Amino acid sequence: LYVSPERLETNLFKEYLPALNVQLIAVDEAHCISQWGYDFRPPYLRIAQLREELPDVPILALTASATPEVQQDICEKLQFGRQQQVFRQPFARPNLSYSVFKADAKINKLVDILKRVPGSSIVYCRSRRRTKDIAAQLQTYGINADFYHAGLPAEERNAKQEAWINNSIGTIVCTNAFGMGIDKPDVRVVVHFDMPDCLENYYQEAGRAGRDQQKSYAVLLYQPDEIQELRKQVQLRFPPLESIRTVHEALVSYLQLPAGAGAGNYYDIDLGEFCQRFQLPPQVVMNVLKVLEQEGFMSFNEQVFMPARVQFISNKQLLYQFEEEQPTYEPLIKCLLRSYEGIFDVPVAIYEKQLAGWLKTDLAAIKKSLAVLHRFRIIHYEPQKENPQLYLLQPRVKTADLSINEANYQKRKQQYEARLNHLINYTQNTKDCRSVITGQYFGDKDIQPCGVCDNCLAKKKTMLLPETFTKICEAVENALANGPMQPQDLLNALPHFKKENAWQVIEFLQAERKIFVNPQGLIAISR
Repeated sequence: LYVSPERLETNLFKEYLPALNVQLIAVDEAHCISQWGYDFRPPYLRIAQLREELPDVPILALTASATPEVQQDICEKLQFGRQQQVFRQPFARPNLSYSVFKADAKINKLVDILKRVPGSSIVYCRSRRRTKDIAAQLQTYGINADFYHAGLPAEERNAKQEAWINNSIGTIVCTNAFGMGIDKPDVRVVVHFDMPDCLENYYQEAGRAGRDQQKSYAVLLYQPDEIQELRKQVQLRFPPLESIRTVHEALVSYLQLPAGAGAGNYYDIDLGEFCQRFQLPPQVVMNVLKVLEQEGFMSFNEQVFMPARVQFISNKQLLYQFEEEQPTYEPLIKCLLRSYEGIFDVPVAIYEKQLAGWLKTDLAAIKKSLAVLHRFRIIHYEPQKENPQLYLLQPRVKTADLSINEANYQKRKQQYEARLNHLINYTQNTKDCRSVITGQYFGDKDIQPCGVCDNCLAKKKTMLLPETFTKICEAVENALANGPMQPQDLLNALPHFKKENAWQVIEFLQAERKIFVNPQGLIAISR
């Protein structure tokens, strides 16, 4: 049984739970349990309450991206106790080469990468509009690309996803809404056109390359001004209470929610229309929604599939009378009653496309007929929903009474800033193995240099063999035997050696005080 954490809290689920023969509770994306993780969702905290109903059932928590602190928090929140066991796969991916490029013209670098690495590829962008623009630019360079984001209709999203999986599309340019649950083994390159905001997201998204264990590449493109923009995100991501209350007041007005109402209900929300109507910046609204979610007031999901629901609300006598007067609808009524158990007692999920197949008609006709039955008050019909949804976790509070846990809020803000700094350090680090940087961040202390990332390959190029080191030392001493020299003149006197290697030896000799720089700025032999 696959359910969301929110579903566990519904009365209907609690009513059915004792009759289910549950043998294992598996918590996927378990990092969402931790307030100190990058994707905290309060309903995950309440999963542990299942222990009260199912005390002897083992719990398995799974995540691909949890730091040691978050791992410990998961174990505590799920009440694993002393008998807990932690299973950890190595973070090393020997077939995956990580690289970071500071690119003045990102699109040119992206085209170069995609043309050099044939095969299936993913390009991640931060905004929906950017996915469309970048895909269009790639097409002008002859690259078979398409775009994907959560704002597209479900049918269009599915069609694009299938085309990419079947290799009809070579490159999918997308937001991070793409990729969850997809296990395409032959992705050769994942490019982050824009910087993500944490190593957790980057590792998870980059890890979609090379699952067939063949040589693959994960590339991050950045420009210096992006780093400054990321640093500004700290204050934007954690708005002051005044901003939170402003957006909350607009939300309850938009939804026409009286105080004390709404708990346990889903609400459609068109964010574009909402922001326009109340003259609120979209980024501020999204950040406030995240805060309200983490504080346990509501949850927001841009990609919610909620099947149509039907419940018969007329009594049987009226139903028979309606069938006699409106025989056109009798086949649909009979089909609903025969196919969906309990449809007279509770709202039941139905599938309009399946009904259309059974009754040998088209989907539009089924939807129209259900709407007619709804208007005649024969059934209560809620059409299928794919729009963004707000789900209220508790009754609506008065905006003036809205408060947050300030201590936890500030700690989450500090943790967010720390994650940003780790990502920025990863981006700007040009010396250490990228697999080691990432592995150690997630607590893998035994990880070894990969030998295939950009930093490892750069080290190999400048690595000195002992005999080469000795020859350069002798050449430097011979050149300086006739007197001090300008640094550039000394390099010119070593034409048979790579410049990088020559500098390495010069820096080593200076550190060992075999040579020094005199007051005139010349390099001389120490006496």
